[in-house]
Formats: sequence, structure tokens, C-alpha cells
Amino acid sequence: MNSLLYVIAVILIIGWAIGFFFTAVGSLIHILLIIAIVAFLLGIIRRPTAV
Repeated sequence: MNSLLYVIAVILIIGWAIGFFFTAVGSLIHILLIIAIVAFLLGIIRRPTAV
């Protein structure tokens, strides 16, 4: 499940970068960036820590 979150985060960040440079979609790209950051942070928080 964690790898799926990373894949989604990477796809959303790439989409944000493309939209940022071409500015065709507008504010939707920034919403995608926020979703990608949240997915990435959830992946980090939910990762089991080895002691």
C-alpha cells in the first residue's frame, strides 16, 4: 500500500510540474500538489519503524 501512495504522489507531482510550466489548468494543479504532499506524508507517517 505504501508503494501505491508513492506512485500516486509522484504522478501528481509530475502533473503539477507540467501544469505549472504550461499554466493551462490553473488552480487545479496546485490542488494536485497538495494532494501529492498529503499522500507522501501519510506514507512516511504510516511506515513501520524498525528498532
